[in-house]
Amino acid sequence: MSLATTLFDPGLLRRYDRPGPRYTSYPTAPQFSDAFGPEQLREAVTASNGDPIPRPLSLYVHVPFCESPCFYCGCNRIITRDKQRSQAYLSRLEREAALIAPLFDRDREVVQLHFGGGTPNFLSPAQLAETVDMLRACFRFSDAAHRDISIELDPRFIAPEAIAVLGEAGFNRASLGVQDFDPQVQAAVNRIQSVEQTAAIIQACREAGMRSINVDLIYGLPHQHPESFDRTLETVIAMRPDRLAVYGYAHLPHLFKAQRQLDASHLPGGETKLALLGQAIERLTAAGYVYIGMDHFALPDDELALAQANGGLHRNFMGYTTHADSDLIGLGVSAISHIGNSFSQNPRDLPGWEAALDEDRLPVFRGMWMDEDDQLRADLIQSLMCQAQIPVGALQRRYSIDFQDYFADALRQLQPLQQDGLVRVEDQRIVATPRGRLLLRNIAMCFDRYLEPQEEITPRYSRAI
Repeated sequence: MSLATTLFDPGLLRRYDRPGPRYTSYPTAPQFSDAFGPEQLREAVTASNGDPIPRPLSLYVHVPFCESPCFYCGCNRIITRDKQRSQAYLSRLEREAALIAPLFDRDREVVQLHFGGGTPNFLSPAQLAETVDMLRACFRFSDAAHRDISIELDPRFIAPEAIAVLGEAGFNRASLGVQDFDPQVQAAVNRIQSVEQTAAIIQACREAGMRSINVDLIYGLPHQHPESFDRTLETVIAMRPDRLAVYGYAHLPHLFKAQRQLDASHLPGGETKLALLGQAIERLTAAGYVYIGMDHFALPDDELALAQANGGLHRNFMGYTTHADSDLIGLGVSAISHIGNSFSQNPRDLPGWEAALDEDRLPVFRGMWMDEDDQLRADLIQSLMCQAQIPVGALQRRYSIDFQDYFADALRQLQPLQQDGLVRVEDQRIVATPRGRLLLRNIAMCFDRYLEPQEEITPRYSRAI
């Protein structure tokens, strides 16, 4: 019996397997408004530049193109095999960087650059290297040893020898999509990817000097069951990536057209999904990985595990990261920025993003200012997601509040979770128990003032399990 199934009974499972945000931000993107546009973004940058201690910068570049659709995918992507589309996209990306970079003081260094998608390696290795060079020309990059230049890779569409070009361009981290190695599961989700392909890219990344390699898996896909998933886990553990992300599949076909290709009758039920998650936790921790929280694991000497141990872990739209106190600049279609106490998002449709840049406008179509309450709750949820605890005493001092009074409603909502053994309420902190660490989202939802009552939550969010 898996760890997860020993921690939960069916009744508990039914109560907590409800839709809710993943809290890569707070407030979450549905709260963004079109009242926030380019002028508001400029104001946010100006205010951020005026901070007594300038924050470093993190850059995110969204590459939306994919050669083949994966039926589970909920990302913002464009299916095409026309590689000629790359150059037009990169030309506008350069225009966007040229518009936003001068707004930031030159003493603010870039400590992190991440390419996500879509499929970033839809771009050729040479194009990726040129894009890094272009961004270096626009922004001041840090030379510090902890600087990250990372990329998401699809091993099906890149040759091992191409990885050397990425290493020479400065990439030092890579994340490889795998999801599952079982042939039946791969056929169902339209992603046929061999163990040999994947192992070859991991080896090439190591030979290119990359200091950290992540592998993504998904549990809850069609035809998955504990025996087949165990084989996938065993295969991946043998490859010894530095990090793993094990995501729960979110079946939202009303939002993501590709998911309508899946036969929902073959999806595992909630109890099976929980067993798969517990299986991953057991196998990976037994193999020496540290359970970071939510869906991430890392080897003990990886920077992610070290950051959690020293309190420097952070969670944002790129997942867990070690660069806690930085402003995030999103470039490309649908990308989200988090500058100071603001969020802003680029158009989710390619024509809208292109039209803004063709008119030399910052491509912002929605966003929001965070008020003091937003900042307090964001701080609280950030700590919960990264450290599995809420630092009651520290938050009281930092925001000059009486925690019990300020969060009276939230604490009432938290009581059933406390009774079910998900949290332990102490004098100066609230701690997620081992059972609660599997349901950090549910704990965070108690403190989310924007969340609708349970019976009214629209299915725009994935389920907790």
